[in-house]
Amino acid sequence: MSQLTLQELESHLWKSADILRGSVDSSDYKNYIFGLLFLKRLSDVFEEHKLELVQEHGEEIGQLLADDPDQYQFYVPEAARWEEIRKHASDIGSAINVAFEALENENVTLEGVLTPIDFNRKEVLTDSVLQRLLQHFSLLDLRNANLSEPDMLGRAYEYLIKMFADDAGKKGGEFYTPSKVVELIVKLIKPQEGMRVYDPTCGSGGMLIQSVDYVKEHNGNPQSLSLFGQEKNLGTWAIAKMNLLLHNLPDHRIEKGDTIREPKLVEDGEIMLFDRVIANPPFSLKEWGREEAEHDAYGRFQYGIPPKNAGDYAFIQHMIASLKADGMAGIVMPHGVLFRGGAEGKIRQGLLESDLLEAVVGLPSNLFYGTGIPACVLIFNRNKAEERKGKVFFIAAEDEYQEGKNQNMLRDEDITKIVSTFNEYEDVEKYARVVTLEEIKNNDYNLNITRYIDKSEEEEQVNLESVIEEITNLESGRLEIKAKLNVHLRGLGLGEL
Repeated sequence: MSQLTLQELESHLWKSADILRGSVDSSDYKNYIFGLLFLKRLSDVFEEHKLELVQEHGEEIGQLLADDPDQYQFYVPEAARWEEIRKHASDIGSAINVAFEALENENVTLEGVLTPIDFNRKEVLTDSVLQRLLQHFSLLDLRNANLSEPDMLGRAYEYLIKMFADDAGKKGGEFYTPSKVVELIVKLIKPQEGMRVYDPTCGSGGMLIQSVDYVKEHNGNPQSLSLFGQEKNLGTWAIAKMNLLLHNLPDHRIEKGDTIREPKLVEDGEIMLFDRVIANPPFSLKEWGREEAEHDAYGRFQYGIPPKNAGDYAFIQHMIASLKADGMAGIVMPHGVLFRGGAEGKIRQGLLESDLLEAVVGLPSNLFYGTGIPACVLIFNRNKAEERKGKVFFIAAEDEYQEGKNQNMLRDEDITKIVSTFNEYEDVEKYARVVTLEEIKNNDYNLNITRYIDKSEEEEQVNLESVIEEITNLESGRLEIKAKLNVHLRGLGLGEL
């Protein structure tokens, strides 16, 4: 029997949205589809492993081991097994809710991940809709032996997250950063095996997963990375947890809550420190928690308190406070952080005087869900290389991208160009420039990219002699035509012009 391919899995999962269409709001599809996919996967792998135990140890001992929860990464109690749920012809939503609760009770790492998804909403999720949904998922065999590649489920899950972000349009940005933007930042900060990587606004976990992929691609041991995150939205937090688990990354710590008001990654009363911090915080968030910041117990805002209506520098300072002595951070930010004055100007000055900013990369406009404004990537480094100290590297990459119907996109060659330019650290005409802090200071600590990289096209120098020559030629040509016409006119007895 042929194994399931990624393409088949993706198209099957996307079709499950058609079953829900018309019953529930499209922004809710993801919760139900992700929940069922996770349940089916856990159930199939559990049954597969159970069978392996019996085959390996014989019927008697095998059966004893098969009933031992310690033999499994996730123990699936009877009420949560797929075939058990399929037996229900009515009250199906209630049976699924019971299954979720039973799974969480047996597996501490799943606590709070599944129970927020309520399938018992009879007014929209009728038994007949749920019956069709279960029937559709039953066609999928998600045992490891049936998958054509090991990380297939994680990749299909990422595909769904992207599709749901497309579907949700503006709201999609709350849980998804386009993967090419994430790829760019990961390649700029270069996580390595054994590191602790942290995303303080982790959404559905894509930045952490791509950090793992980067280590894998560079022949490092991906399981040696320690992954940390915090997410305020409960539904998005659950998606991140499932995403990491489906990518076979069980050793992570994703906390629920507001990172600025209530940071959860704390050790001995202090903010935990990380080798790499990577994030796409909400742009210019209003009501970000200024009151709490004024009495911050962790000393995160040493460069100043940001204004009440724009939390960008609160996230930046939180991330810098979370860096080890040799740590690096890559942050997506709106351009306003580069030049806005007032409290933000003072914070920017402090960060520059501390020589923490390594690079500013200008990105094309309309890359993100929910906002068409151009953004930039800021690279902070607590341990700059000697030749980069006292300088900031500007890269103006806003003109190079692929145009899309709803959104623009970074191409592979755009990412390669930015990353190789960043690595080489040399001026490139109209594209990149190394700027001293002295020059930035003389510009009142304004980091607007156009101040440092002139992209205007030089007007062609006008050669006066050639212009006069052209006019003379035109004039002599005109006189020649006039003389010929006069000859004709005289011949016709009509005088001259």
